[in-house]
Amino acid sequence: MTSPPTRSPRPSLRRRLLLLLLVPMGVLLVLDALLSYGVALTYSNRVHDQDLREDTQSLAMMVGNLQPGDELSPQARFLLEYDPDGRSYFSVRSRLHGLLAGNGTLPQPTQMPPIDARPILYDTRLAKRPLRAAAMQIEATREPGDSLVVTFAETLHDRHEQARDILLMATVMQTLLIVCVLSVVWFGVGRGLRVLEPLTARLAARSHELSPIDAVDVPAEIQPLTRTIDALFGRLRNMLALHDRFIADAAHQLRTPLTGLSLHVEHALAESRPEAVNEALQHIQQLTRRAARTSAQLLALTRAQAPSLDTGESRLLDLARLVPDTVAQRVHEAIRAGVDLGYEGAPGTWPIIGDAASLGDLLDNLIDNAMRYAGRGSVVTVKLGGHADGSCCLSVEDNGPGVPAELLPRLSERFFRAAGNNEEGSGLGLAIVQRIAERHQARLTCSLIAPHGLRVEVCFPPLDAPRPPSSGDQDRHDDSA
Repeated sequence: MTSPPTRSPRPSLRRRLLLLLLVPMGVLLVLDALLSYGVALTYSNRVHDQDLREDTQSLAMMVGNLQPGDELSPQARFLLEYDPDGRSYFSVRSRLHGLLAGNGTLPQPTQMPPIDARPILYDTRLAKRPLRAAAMQIEATREPGDSLVVTFAETLHDRHEQARDILLMATVMQTLLIVCVLSVVWFGVGRGLRVLEPLTARLAARSHELSPIDAVDVPAEIQPLTRTIDALFGRLRNMLALHDRFIADAAHQLRTPLTGLSLHVEHALAESRPEAVNEALQHIQQLTRRAARTSAQLLALTRAQAPSLDTGESRLLDLARLVPDTVAQRVHEAIRAGVDLGYEGAPGTWPIIGDAASLGDLLDNLIDNAMRYAGRGSVVTVKLGGHADGSCCLSVEDNGPGVPAELLPRLSERFFRAAGNNEEGSGLGLAIVQRIAERHQARLTCSLIAPHGLRVEVCFPPLDAPRPPSSGDQDRHDDSA
């Protein structure tokens, strides 16, 4: 029987803050201990060096009249034997007679001090033991012309022991200080985190509200978090508004065909004549196609209105290849509708950054809008070229009846249809084009053509890459029958 997996503890902000403070404080404590030991050792060396000089001067005063074979005075012997551990060494050496007294062969300094000058300090070794020594030269009082070199040395044990004692006292005090600081930080963090309680209470009191949560009482340190949450709420509001708009649009556009379908079905059921039933079925087929087209356009409009997220679908496209292929797919439909559909494109490549599927929907709606409202026997031309500013422009022109000039700004509104147009449509085609153009940072413009007709143009922003010239011969490729 396997035990259930243990759940890892949740991350704690308080614990993380304490760890972030404890580790640097521990490192600082180690560095401070090293620094304190160095300072204490320097202080101890300075004190011992001063004592060493004074002891050397005292010894020199006591042995100034010493001769070969003489014994040390009781005062000098007491000075030399005060260290029971035997960590002190001395020597009294005559320039004429050599070593007069001493408890070790101490190396002499490399540079002898002048007579009666202040003792000099130097580092030396005796039997591989490091020593700190002081030496001075005095004139022998009992034998004129002779001089004595008095050397006094000690091991470094007392110096390091005194430095360790100072370090121990400092470390204990600093450790207690760090413990007190961490305790204060623990208490302060706990008290400081209480500033989040009003924000937590406001969020807990909400049910379905998606209004911004950033307020004046939000601490500056968590404002990036609250702004990110507000941005998320904004995207959710947009998605919910888009969802509600889609439901309203679907109900608005599908209500008429569904009502017609119900009436014609009742008519077919009530009639026994085959011709009446056949006529009802034809109406049902037309209404079904209309409902299917309306549903497809509503879905296309919803996709076009969805938030523009970086999903990786946008890439470098060449409109000089995409546009002719899309136009060629509509040729057979144009033949059946009695429309002369053609393409005119400037030579060269026309690169843009975009989504191929969305741009296909854009061009399909432009062509469909032109063929539907221009009518049978009309000419529809898809053109591709550029402007002097380097922008790439795609336009669809027709020689249909056009629209009044005052209605041009409203053509991209949802469900708007010019008065007097009897062609069936949902009024969503140019609205879809407008939304797709906005997602590609493109500009949509509608204009009239003399003597009659309509031009719908989509201009994409220029890229950094060199663009082909907008002037020159244009090739006319007539894809209609």
